Formats: sequence, structure tokens, C-alpha cells
Amino acid sequence: MSDNSKNTLGDNVIIPSGRVTIFEDEFKNSKLSSIVIPDSVKEIKAGAFSGCFPLRSIEIPNSVERIGSSAFESCPDLRSISIPVSVTVINDFTFSGCYNLKSIKIPESVTEIGESAFRGCSSLTEIEIPHSVTKIGSRAFEGCSKLVSIKLPYGLKTIEPFSFYGCKELTDIEIPDSVTEIGESAFNGCTNLTKIEIPNSVTIIWDYAFRECHGLTSIAIPESVTEMGNQAFFGCSEVTKITVSANNTCYMSVQNCLLDKEGELLIKGCSNSRIPSSVKIIGTAAFYNCTKLTSIRIPNRVLTIDNSAFYGCTGLLSIEIPESVIDFGYKPFECCTGLKEIRLHGKAPDETEQLIRYAGLEDLNNITLYVPIGTGYAYRHNDYFSQFKEILPVL
Repeated sequence: MSDNSKNTLGDNVIIPSGRVTIFEDEFKNSKLSSIVIPDSVKEIKAGAFSGCFPLRSIEIPNSVERIGSSAFESCPDLRSISIPVSVTVINDFTFSGCYNLKSIKIPESVTEIGESAFRGCSSLTEIEIPHSVTKIGSRAFEGCSKLVSIKLPYGLKTIEPFSFYGCKELTDIEIPDSVTEIGESAFNGCTNLTKIEIPNSVTIIWDYAFRECHGLTSIAIPESVTEMGNQAFFGCSEVTKITVSANNTCYMSVQNCLLDKEGELLIKGCSNSRIPSSVKIIGTAAFYNCTKLTSIRIPNRVLTIDNSAFYGCTGLLSIEIPESVIDFGYKPFECCTGLKEIRLHGKAPDETEQLIRYAGLEDLNNITLYVPIGTGYAYRHNDYFSQFKEILPVL
């Protein structure tokens, strides 16, 4: 069938009985709204119906054993579909971009859901994944923005990267204790996820796994976790409680802070945190967007306050920076718009100017600076520090 004839197909197509294959891209970008597939067909090849904009429903007979990748990709009017019991794999991009697809039934015969299989199915509200499924590819449900809940099958080993990225209506997900890895950005942007129970089988939580999960109020790390990637809980701004199993050999929690086992690196804090005296480094984005944090005391063992450590802590009114601090990352106090006072300890302005300049402070003329007794004159006559609202001695 020529490309030209595919684009001029009528609304309804009947495939003659006896055909065993629907060929690759055979109806791609055609205008058909319905199609009858005979029960002689065993395979629907890659891209067979991709881009069929008017196609609203299709019945796939039980004779079909294989549906190729992108077979129904970008069929925006497709509302529902049933996968026959003869199919074992839902291939990559099979239903990607079917943004009006509201329901789909996956049979017990299916063992694998491919990469981006349902990516962008933004009308899908629920899906039942049978326990026969042992692999779900990366980005499989990315952008399924109306998906409310999902129960993952027992036997699944890995939640692949970006699997549920941007599922912003997802409130609950059940992770089976067969899972050992939670991939990069697996739940990134699941802003309504209110709870997550990480089973004691998970050993690795990769970068940004739960980034911007604003609905989470608590984080509990089990004994089994031995590795966490960069900012696994970045931007989880509503968290008020952080706990780690006492038997965990790599991490611990003290005073609502997630720390490495030595207690020297603060990985994640929250509005109820008190920074332990053992901490030497406040890590990147540790308190990112903790808008309910009003004050924080930084212990006098801290050497580094890393990139964006307190970014967006709009409720933060005061900070106390001990003499031990020798390094700021990139703008650790950027967008702390409520900040009214800073207390510096033990250093003259020529030692602190470069440090404070990198803090990312805004509206210096609204901030009172408290400095060590005997250094006030030097601070007031420094071109940079003279911009502060007032300079007073630390009492």
C-alpha cells in the first residue's frame, strides 16, 4: 500500500480474513475511525496504526500474539482497548501519546511492559497490572497525569527511571518487597503522592527518585538501603518527619535529619529539623523550599553549606553562621525572601565578605547583620556590608 493511499483511506476498514500480519506502518497517519481485524491475524507490526487521529476503539482478536512497538502511538481519540490473552509483551511506545485513553485491560499473559508504553496517556485514571508482569520499562507511565493509584506486581525487581514521572494526581502506590531498585526520577513530579512505603528489599534509591513530591509528609528509609543518588528527595517541601532504620549500615537519622552513617553529611532536612552537632557539610538542596522553616542554628563544626542548601526557605527569618564555616556552594540562601537577620561569629569582614557575597542574599537593606564585638566599625565601613539595614554586635 503506497503512502498516498494510506492517507486517503475511508472511515471504516475491514481487513480480509486469511491475513496473518498487519504490516509495519500500514495504516500510519490514515483517517480511519474503525477497523475490523479478523481472527486470522497473529501479528500487528510496529507503527501499524500510529497517528490514526480519528480511531476511537479497536478490538484485537485473541489470535494476535504480538503487537509491535508504536503500534498505536499518537492515536489521540482512542478511548479504550483490551489486550488479548495471547499477547505476552506490550512493546515500547505501543500506546504512547494516546491522551484520551481512559481504560485498558492487561491480561495475566503479559510479562513485560515496554519503555514509554503508556507515556502521555493523560486521561488514564487507573490501571491494573497483573502479577505476571516482571518488568516495566523506563517512562512507561510518564505523564499519565490523571493516574490516581497503582499497585505494582509482586515479582517486579526494578522501578525503572522516569516510570511515573509527572503523574501529578498519583496519591498512593504500593511497592512490593520484590523491588530492589527505585530508578532515577521514578516518581519525580508526583506532587500529590501523600505516602510512600519503601520495602526492606530496596537497596538503591537513584537520583531525584522522589523529586518535588510535595504531598509527602514523612520519609522512612529501611535497613536495606545502601545507596542513595543525588537529591533523591529534592524539593519534598512538606516533609516534617525523617527516620532511618537503626539497623541501616550506611545512613542514619538524628533530629529529623537524614545523615550519612558518620553523621557528617546532612543529606535531607525538613521544617522540624535540628542540625546535629556532628554535621560538617550541609548538602546540596538539603532544605530546598522548606517554606515552614523559620530559624536554623548551624553547629560550629560545619565547614561547608553547599549549593542551594536553603533555597526558597521563604519563612526563614534568621540564620546563625559559626566561625567554622569556610565555604559556601552556589547561592545556598537564594530566595530566602523573609530573612531579617544574620549572625556571624568570630571573623572580620575581609574574611567573610567573599563568603557572604556567594550566599545568594537578596534585599540586603532589609537584613540586620550581627557581627562579633569589636568588628562593627570595620563591617560598617566595608562597601559590601554597608548595604545591610543595620550592623549590631552579637551579644
